[in-house]
Amino acid sequence: MENEHRLTRIFAIKTTNRAERSVADNIDKAVRDANNDIRVMSVIVPDELKGYVLVETDEPLARVQELMEHVPSARTVLPGVTSLEEVGHYLVPKPAVSGIDEGTIVELINGPFKGEKAVVKRVDASKEEITVELYESVLPIPITVRGDHVRVIDRRDDDS
Repeated sequence: MENEHRLTRIFAIKTTNRAERSVADNIDKAVRDANNDIRVMSVIVPDELKGYVLVETDEPLARVQELMEHVPSARTVLPGVTSLEEVGHYLVPKPAVSGIDEGTIVELINGPFKGEKAVVKRVDASKEEITVELYESVLPIPITVRGDHVRVIDRRDDDS
């Protein structure tokens, strides 16, 4: 009866470098272990939050710390609770073209022009596509590629 309605909280778990996915998998394994009675509702591994995994649970900090003792590459549970409002923006995927504007210099990382540098001529956020012109091309031919097929090299700076 005491556990009828318990408040869920989100804890940040510090991980070793580039081990976020394996820590999340190991948390899942630890929670599914028959000897474990610690409840975890969700595990979030945001790409933008390097070195951390977020765990949603209704357990107190000490119980989460107890669980992390059995999770390889999980270093520590940060004291304090995070709210859903604070981490909600991690749950919405960013468009592939975010941060890419006309004039931005990119490198194509996929497709037949892989490795080529280009300048962005147009951004279509609704289709998540950009139109670029290759630097080395004698004739400036516009090429439309997916936003996740480029890596930003240099952003155009309007302030200078």
